Amino acid sequence: MTTIVLVHGLWMTPRSWRGWKDRFEAAGHTVLVPAYPGLEIEVEALRENPEVIARLTVPETLDHLSAQIEALPEPPILMGHSFGGTLTQLLLARGLGSAAVVVDSAPTEGVRVTPLSQARSLFPALKNPANFHRAVGFTPEEFHYAFANTLSREDSDAVWREFAIPAPGNWVWAYGLIANFKPGRQETWVDYDADRAPLLFIGGEKDHIMPPSVNRSNAKHYARSPAVTDYHEFPGRSHWICAEPGWEEVADYALAWALEHARTAPVPAP
Repeated sequence: MTTIVLVHGLWMTPRSWRGWKDRFEAAGHTVLVPAYPGLEIEVEALRENPEVIARLTVPETLDHLSAQIEALPEPPILMGHSFGGTLTQLLLARGLGSAAVVVDSAPTEGVRVTPLSQARSLFPALKNPANFHRAVGFTPEEFHYAFANTLSREDSDAVWREFAIPAPGNWVWAYGLIANFKPGRQETWVDYDADRAPLLFIGGEKDHIMPPSVNRSNAKHYARSPAVTDYHEFPGRSHWICAEPGWEEVADYALAWALEHARTAPVPAP
């Protein structure tokens, strides 16, 4: 059996991985679900004190996750959802992990595909430049469109109440909007041509905030890497793919692929 590290995305906490953690542990694996630095407290407490979210940066979050992975006795399987998928790609670029799966991943630098549904989903954070310095949450209506559009509004609202927190506005602005237009390398830059552990992109057909076209484009950027890069799309799935009805199929596919492709020796650090 192996160790699996699950990396959550924006507007979420480790709570969002609850089903996958329980399922993988029941199969005999060790599962770690690290929070971003300062986000170790519960959803309800983060809603009451969103300042810790507003101050969060990508570099400190990446270093925080890297330190926990480097402390493990052997390279784990990495899995990331949404912006956790971006972080997972950045962790792979550091030579970490034996294999990785990114689910409805936010893109790394250079992926310029921006579908209309993505622009609409991110508009609540981008409509006011002052949000760059704030923690920005979704209303139940906005969450339904961006995250859980395959659910009924009633079921989506229940998900919002249990799982949703604000996200650091600077991440959406600086890394989701202007990273591709600022000179020089940004914090989400990776060397697409480098060797690394095998990587699988999973897309959800009905995802509004990170549509399949974004994930397909991100995967194609790795075309010249000697490492394995695969893409698989699940029909009828939203951004809430990791917990919406039928999530077990996605989890099982992700784990089977990772176990099949995992490297037994660590990738040399760049």
